[in-house]
Amino acid sequence: MTPFPRIATKVAGLVVSLGLMAGCAVNDLDGPPQPMGRFLLGHNVAIVVENAEVGPASRKVEDEAWVSAVRTAVNERFSRYDGDQYYHISVAVLGYVLAQPGVPIVAAPKSVLIADVRVFDDTQGGKPIVEEPKQFTVFEEGGDVIVGSGLTRTAEEQMASLSRNLAKSIHEWMLENPDWFGDASLMDPASTSAGRPVQPLPPQGSVSVQEG
Repeated sequence: MTPFPRIATKVAGLVVSLGLMAGCAVNDLDGPPQPMGRFLLGHNVAIVVENAEVGPASRKVEDEAWVSAVRTAVNERFSRYDGDQYYHISVAVLGYVLAQPGVPIVAAPKSVLIADVRVFDDTQGGKPIVEEPKQFTVFEEGGDVIVGSGLTRTAEEQMASLSRNLAKSIHEWMLENPDWFGDASLMDPASTSAGRPVQPLPPQGSVSVQEG
């Protein structure tokens, strides 16, 4: 089943929620990451599924732009972890709406991203931690989303915002399941830490090399 008309339905039904969320920004990356066992980011994979649904009155963008935006946001959030066991994150973009300018305010679409996410445990031969993917629906952060951010943001800025909120939602989901990521007390403090700076984004299919 395709995610549309689910996107259109969710956009219409969650306008009130958007109002409540409008002031919320993803600004929680300055301090050390919240403890998450022995987690160390391995493969950071993003794809756009074939025939991904693009909502009505949406800007159109190349798949590569989504891949770059999602992988950058995942890297910024998860490469700060300095554990000793690799876990891989895979994101499949199912559909989106990128609000565009030139549409009356009362009809301006709200930017939305829908994606399936899987997390894989490298210690189990790359086996997915949960069999079925977790589906996320996220909106942009910032007050202008309530009238359609196409009036104030470029497509690149919209994708970056949506991708940051997706990465944050993935993070919250993972933090709710600490048993997935092992016991941090078993790590060697000489080669691990409570957190590190964001690492350079490696090419898709590669992993960051842990230094030290």
